[in-house]
Amino acid sequence: MRKIHQQLLAIGLALVATMATAQAKPVVIGSTNFAEQLILANIYAEVLHDRGVDVKKRLNLGSREIVYPALTSGEIDVLPEYTGALLAHISEGDEIPARKEKAVIKALKKALPDSLVMLKPASAQDKDALVVTRETADKYDLENFSDLAKVSDKLVIGGPPEMETRRVGLPGLKDMYGMEFASFRPLDAGGPVTTGALQNGDIDVARMFTTQGVIDARGWVVLDDDKELSPAQNLVPIVRKDVLTGRIRSALNAVSAQLTTAELQRLNRQVGVDKRDPAAVARDWVKEKGLVGG
Repeated sequence: MRKIHQQLLAIGLALVATMATAQAKPVVIGSTNFAEQLILANIYAEVLHDRGVDVKKRLNLGSREIVYPALTSGEIDVLPEYTGALLAHISEGDEIPARKEKAVIKALKKALPDSLVMLKPASAQDKDALVVTRETADKYDLENFSDLAKVSDKLVIGGPPEMETRRVGLPGLKDMYGMEFASFRPLDAGGPVTTGALQNGDIDVARMFTTQGVIDARGWVVLDDDKELSPAQNLVPIVRKDVLTGRIRSALNAVSAQLTTAELQRLNRQVGVDKRDPAAVARDWVKEKGLVGG
């Protein structure tokens, strides 16, 4: 009998040790490869760490074509995402089922695999943008995408390599607006290579993001997507169901409640224009908003 008790005790201790090991596994926060994502991932890491969640960061991994599979496979557990862009990615090959904010959120929730959970979306939106200098806007009388379509064959456009194949990139611009550019230059995702190329005149049109502080700082013009090629893009945390706890949910929902488009623009300007470190910007912001303890 004593031997049986000892065996049961050993099994029980082994189970406790296994559970402790599983709980000790850090939650891995990932990001794609542009400054806003680095800021957001660091914000998530700061608030989760402050609430006692062991976190690990895997940042700057690449485009959504790389990062989303890493999330679905379990290589990362948490990812800051954009509702419309993620819906378009999941719906690849099909018509995007929604474009307005509430409809996009509802459609994304339905489209996500069972292994992933969409938390509370922020009011903040960061849309893909086509940006030109003030000189180009004045020369061709450009205010929106339809205006650009009339002269696109005279202009060079630059953006991330995936723009050449994404439905909200060059294929969509051609299908919806009839745009065909003189040439496409694969650059980065609205980063220093793209902004430098636009500033220097190496490209005429830059694919950037509406929340980038450098646009306002340099007096550039964001063209209006007048036929709504790009759906609503509310920022939202996507989390693997197998790591999601009430603590993680409440922490990240608290972040979303504080994130507005204006706040994103302010954060991006600190990194893109003022050249501050994304982790430092994130740390200051969560303290400023009372999302972490003193």
